[in-house]
Amino acid sequence: MTERTLVLIKPDGVQRGLTGEILRRIEAKAYVIAQLTKSDAAPDQLAAHYAEHEGKPFYQPLVDFMLSGPIVAAVVEGNDVIKGFRSLAGQTDPTTAAPGTIRGDLGRDWGEKVQKNLVHGSDSVESAEREISIWFG
Repeated sequence: MTERTLVLIKPDGVQRGLTGEILRRIEAKAYVIAQLTKSDAAPDQLAAHYAEHEGKPFYQPLVDFMLSGPIVAAVVEGNDVIKGFRSLAGQTDPTTAAPGTIRGDLGRDWGEKVQKNLVHGSDSVESAEREISIWFG
């Protein structure tokens, strides 16, 4: 089934010069990058994107991190792309993410309050549509 997902390359990925490598891995899986933009996140975008986490202890450090530099946002399309990209990204914690995944190969724990794990991918069709509308209107 063809799906769309939102992929964000977070500020740590952009700052470390990993945008090209991450996009290369997406295209190597034969997914289509349908839309792509690089911008600084706005506080209202992040509030909408992370609304489900508001009030949790990690919320403000996460928002601060996402405001710390440019983000690359992409709409990626393909059969079962939501599940496929999340597998390609690897587990949330880069320390335990499997080798061969984006987080497993390129990420690590920096010992900070917020986990800098390079990428975000939507977790469901509903989330993807909501998140794409936040980042692409």
